[in-house]
Amino acid sequence: MKPCDKAIKRTLDLVKDMLELADEGDAVREDTGCGVLYGVVRDSAFKIRKLAEAEEKAHIKKAGGN
Repeated sequence: MKPCDKAIKRTLDLVKDMLELADEGDAVREDTGCGVLYGVVRDSAFKIRKLAEAEEKAHIKKAGGN
């Protein structure tokens, strides 16, 4: 696997961890401030995932795949 593709995979793994953390944090939060925090973590993860998936598709297309 090329280093650039490995970095994208690691980014997607990080997104998975961020989403799990947001769910866990939301489940145990004690106030609205924490709710805002985990909402930002979740929203950021979705944005990062969208960018990483688009880049992953661009790499596949560039390599001659579908």
